[in-house]
Amino acid sequence: MLVSLKMINLHTFSDLQLTSVFHHSVIVHPPGFYIIGFQSFPSVNIYFIFLAFVYVVTVLFNGLLIIVIVINRSLHTPKFLAVINLAVIDLCLNTCTIPGMIKIFLVQDNFIPFNLCLMQMFIYYACASLESYALTILAYDRLVAICFPLRHNSINTVRSMCCIISITWSISLGVMSFIISLVTKLSFCNSVRVFSYFCDYAPVFRLACNDYSIHWFAGSFLTILTLGVPFSFIVLSYVSILVTVFRMKTLDRRLKALATCVEHIIIVAIFFIPLLVIFTIGFYLGAIPPDQRVLSLSMASCLPPCINPIVYSLKTKEIKTRALALKNKLKRNLFWLYNGKF
Repeated sequence: MLVSLKMINLHTFSDLQLTSVFHHSVIVHPPGFYIIGFQSFPSVNIYFIFLAFVYVVTVLFNGLLIIVIVINRSLHTPKFLAVINLAVIDLCLNTCTIPGMIKIFLVQDNFIPFNLCLMQMFIYYACASLESYALTILAYDRLVAICFPLRHNSINTVRSMCCIISITWSISLGVMSFIISLVTKLSFCNSVRVFSYFCDYAPVFRLACNDYSIHWFAGSFLTILTLGVPFSFIVLSYVSILVTVFRMKTLDRRLKALATCVEHIIIVAIFFIPLLVIFTIGFYLGAIPPDQRVLSLSMASCLPPCINPIVYSLKTKEIKTRALALKNKLKRNLFWLYNGKF
């Protein structure tokens, strides 16, 4: 039986919570949760202003990256299909969390309804896993290009890249749908205060009054599936790439091959290393204080979507050249529009 408490205030909810513990067939859902992760931070207002800047940069640069790739047919290649996939995921990931944090700062409203909490949880973890898979796809692209240069165009086609991207989206959305559905089986009778910067999975299920051991295993499975497996594949890919590079006869060929991997290595390090440290040390060992975990996790989640398009824009010649061409074209159009009007 599911008890809906949307029309019940939180004081009545607390009384009903305690009595519901003795009725295991009753599932009690609160009206919502309070996000309290930043209440103890000094100078938190400065951090929220910084997040607003990060979000603006994320939208502008990822939007520019998407536009440049879409309007230039010469960039409709498997590599840049993987890049645009990453840009879309970056936009969704930061849009899922940063506007909510800014709302808390602007209107002092840290309450989130129960269903909206589950939706935010689903979008965040789906996008985080998709981000991990997107970086893995880019590693696969570099692996094929360097280790199988003569067969690169036949192995890594636009069609095959579309299939790979579709599979990763299906896996991420399917797994997260199942894991989030497990949260609906919990009764919340201990608290409605989530110590995080969004409706985080582990801080939420730990508030439940019934057994949540299956959610602990689900969180472990999710960490291995979305962080451990992709990162292991990326490491093995670069081991294979390094072996191939050192077999090349000339130094110029080696440097040229490695140069094509620089931007990818940067964004892999920025994304994976902080999250692996936070989830392995914090989730399993509990060695990170809760407030430091919230700050570290928010930084590790919000900064990569902001930095990724900048790295690709500055390091990738094709993107930089066509972005400048687009800028000059817009300036010419505005010039002619201005002269024609006045």
